[in-house]
Amino acid sequence: MENKKVYTFGNGKAEGNSEMKNLLGGKGANLAEMNLIGVPVPPGFTITTEVCTDYYTYGQEKVKEMLTKDVNAAIHNIEKLTGTKFNDAENPLLLSVRSGARASMPGMMDTILNLGLNDEIVEGLSKKTNNPKFAWDSYRRFIQMYGDVVMEMKPINKEDHDPFEEILDQVKEEKGIKLDSEFTVEDLKDIVGRFKKIVRERTGKDFPTDGYEQLWGGIFAVFGSWMNERAILYRQMEKIPDSWGTAVNIQAMVFGNMGSNSATGVCFSRNAATGENLFNGEYLVNAQGEDVVAGIRTPQEITLEGSRRWAKLAGVSEKDRAAKFPSLEEVMPIVYKELDDIQFKLEDHYRDMQDMEFTIQNGKLWILQTRNGKRTGAAMVKIAMDLLEEGKIDEKTALKRVDPIKLDELLHPVFDNNSLKTAKVIAKGLPASPGAATGQVVFFPDDAEKWHNDGKKIVLVRQETSPEDLAGMAVAEGILTVRGGMTSHAAVVARGMGKCCVSGVGEIKVNYKNRSFEVDGKTYKEGDFISLNGTNGEVYDGKVETKVAEMDNDFTLLMDLAEKYTRLYVRTNADTPRDAAIARKFGAKGIGLCRTEHMFFEGNKIKAMREMILAENSEDRKKALAKILPYQKEDFKGIFTAMAGLPVTVRLLDPPLHEFVPHDEKGQKEMADQLGVSVEKIKQRVDALQEFNPMLGHRGCRLGNTYQEITEMQTRAILGAAVELKKEGVEVFPEIMVPLVGISHEFEMQEKIIRDTAEKVFHEEGMRVDYKVGTMIEIPRATLTAHKIAKTAEFFSFGTNDLTQLTFGYSRDDIGSFLPTYLRKKILKVDPFMTIDQNGVGQLVRLGVQNGRMEKPDLKCGICGEHGGDPESVKFFHRVGLNYVSCSPFRVPIARLAAAQAAIEDK
Repeated sequence: MENKKVYTFGNGKAEGNSEMKNLLGGKGANLAEMNLIGVPVPPGFTITTEVCTDYYTYGQEKVKEMLTKDVNAAIHNIEKLTGTKFNDAENPLLLSVRSGARASMPGMMDTILNLGLNDEIVEGLSKKTNNPKFAWDSYRRFIQMYGDVVMEMKPINKEDHDPFEEILDQVKEEKGIKLDSEFTVEDLKDIVGRFKKIVRERTGKDFPTDGYEQLWGGIFAVFGSWMNERAILYRQMEKIPDSWGTAVNIQAMVFGNMGSNSATGVCFSRNAATGENLFNGEYLVNAQGEDVVAGIRTPQEITLEGSRRWAKLAGVSEKDRAAKFPSLEEVMPIVYKELDDIQFKLEDHYRDMQDMEFTIQNGKLWILQTRNGKRTGAAMVKIAMDLLEEGKIDEKTALKRVDPIKLDELLHPVFDNNSLKTAKVIAKGLPASPGAATGQVVFFPDDAEKWHNDGKKIVLVRQETSPEDLAGMAVAEGILTVRGGMTSHAAVVARGMGKCCVSGVGEIKVNYKNRSFEVDGKTYKEGDFISLNGTNGEVYDGKVETKVAEMDNDFTLLMDLAEKYTRLYVRTNADTPRDAAIARKFGAKGIGLCRTEHMFFEGNKIKAMREMILAENSEDRKKALAKILPYQKEDFKGIFTAMAGLPVTVRLLDPPLHEFVPHDEKGQKEMADQLGVSVEKIKQRVDALQEFNPMLGHRGCRLGNTYQEITEMQTRAILGAAVELKKEGVEVFPEIMVPLVGISHEFEMQEKIIRDTAEKVFHEEGMRVDYKVGTMIEIPRATLTAHKIAKTAEFFSFGTNDLTQLTFGYSRDDIGSFLPTYLRKKILKVDPFMTIDQNGVGQLVRLGVQNGRMEKPDLKCGICGEHGGDPESVKFFHRVGLNYVSCSPFRVPIARLAAAQAAIEDK
């Protein structure tokens, strides 16, 4: 608790810098850095992230006692730099209090502006500025924000509106006005009185009047917001540890609401949605920063180019645009030029796209924040490749700049052009975040979660979004808001999540109480289908068909770059030629898992399979399997052809036989009719196959060793297909994988059956093919005895799904009943079926590799569980020394990039 806890900045000096993000948070570190490089920043100070930990360890009183001396000294430093005085009516200093974690969490924590006002100081501010409207507007904003954040004056239930907004709406209705800017000074005084009254009624306390009491309330509210629901959820989504904490940034207020020569805005050095190298952003005249991001007023574009693009989308003529919606470049050209110069300076300094907040006070520009901007997956790839081409970053940095998970967004479906031609456009807004979304309309975040959990696809429709809506946004296919621009909360968060979003759809009238919205005379109720086009801002009636997205040149360049640096290569899990072809297009170097059981459920194959299950002796089983053989062979030919020239690992039959028979009366009767036997015989066989714990029962190599004719038939199908294709000139590299081996003798028995059958096939066909026989390591005992299994096995493939189940003793199918509680209570940090448990399951993988290569140094080792597409897991498998990972087709690019990053990080 003895470390320095308060760091000051201002007037070109700073005690911190951009290298101190862990201590000062991203915002605090960048505020300090901007001071050092000559960017105009209001003076202030940062309370470190370590104090946030102290707050949760020791409590408010201890932290206040610990900080008071340093905070008072830092306030005095601001007073000296600004020539004003805090808590003083004659020459008032007002403050902003903002959060700032080391990782950007836009809108997830709390902010307070205009702190330090009371009934006397507002009069002093009025006299000093000779602008009573500005002073009283700032006071009503302060009470509203402080009341919400510190005094928890929130809506009672989800259908209710914000209590302060209700008062504002009442006064507007009484006065016959529509905009906040139309309030007179008397109106604002009346609003302040009503605000204070409702605070007293709701909380039983008077609104605090002492500046220092307000300040400590604000500081503790920011620390407290680190553990609010939306912040916790956001950290879970972004994998940000709770232990990091947030810093608190206190700065002298600068005011964008002082009149027509004042403004506030948000801007980006490049387009956060597309990655286009175009300065862009939005601003509001006579407003404060929260007005822009909250989406309550729809802002105007900063650049002339952006304004003209917006007008074209909105159907506004150039004449009306210039008169009613001019850009900042046109309204304040000198300030715009300064802002443009600063955005260039900041991007060059940080060598990345910057997201900046600014305020213009009486024609003077102030930068309130800069950070590496949140961006869509497409923008992330384009910006990285463009910065590389521009010489601002090197190849390794470009690879590290792209979050592998964000590549998933590029692979999402897009609307089919033919379907769009017939789609009915019902409204149009701003293309806030690209993509295609179709789903049922839902109006409230908690309902969105429920519908999603019921397996429904939903589109969240809101007047405007706030951080409280995060959970609903996270599960939605797309987000539609009536208010807000391209930098509103909805837009920024949707882009960060990779969600399709259309904002500022002013034609729509939302009725929360009726759970409906109206547009062009038609009412859409909760549950009705709509579709959103986040690329052009169009909203369509009903469902619109989608198609697989096409990859652009930047994506290809990124994958080429990944290939240059990677050591661990990527295969795919594919059971059909279509899946194999998709994965190959994404750069898969073969198939790491082809599950043969999926092939048995189609057409006549399931009938023959059931005949085999009913068979009472080996000969009858062979007859039934002979019917399946030609089907299996054709299936393998299709997959081998799709992966010509690359290895294909085929797993022999793994699931227990009971999965292939019906368990309901109707299904059993149909099976009896198909096979010409009695229903009673079907029931008896189904009952005989029933197991108490099928996962640990008669499956995998146990089936093949009990009914060796199954292994014989599958070997014939695999190698027979390979030989036929070789005769046709197709290069094939089959690998036969024995599942669920726990004892070396189990593998040896299966291997003998495979080798003996292979020799028969080659003799019959008069031709040989090279093939390998290996095993799936998915039982803990197999990792411990891997040196014995490796004596005859030619490769290992770790089946981390079952290995995780058997190591933890968790059923993958049943973990959902307790996993949320375990994650919430920090018993587990992540779902172990999504990200490999490095300390337990991971160590078994490491041990299996070491033991296997102790016997056979060149033993090829891979992994084919779901973990093969998880970036954190892929990096771990690189460190363990695996040769490859295998994952589903659409996760191949994710794994390839993660593998390249692992190689770079390893050097």
